[in-house]
Amino acid sequence: MIGTLESIVLDCPDPRALAEFYGEVLGMRIASDDPGWVEIIGPGGRPLLAFQGVENYTPPQWPGQLVPQQLHLDIKVDDLDAAEAGVLSLGATRTGSEKETFRVYLDPAGHPFCLVSPVD
Repeated sequence: MIGTLESIVLDCPDPRALAEFYGEVLGMRIASDDPGWVEIIGPGGRPLLAFQGVENYTPPQWPGQLVPQQLHLDIKVDDLDAAEAGVLSLGATRTGSEKETFRVYLDPAGHPFCLVSPVD
């Protein structure tokens, strides 16, 4: 092993707003809040997501590839319908891409993420 994962960082126009969105979705709390950089953590201090402010931010265009996604988060849920209602109420947008076990959304900064349910 060369190292350990310290954090996952998402570029965005408003770090505090995106941190609040994912904090609500994932049950995490803001651990640090500096201009241009906000971090959220879960119980025990991990996992850590960080949000970095970028001037002139251009969101990915999913599913198109003119501005391709750089990464996405898969968020495991017990009930896709209930989870969808929750993320939409926090500002997510439907993409219309869904299967029986997952649905794709855009966060408030335009990053794609998936709600996934366990396969029975």
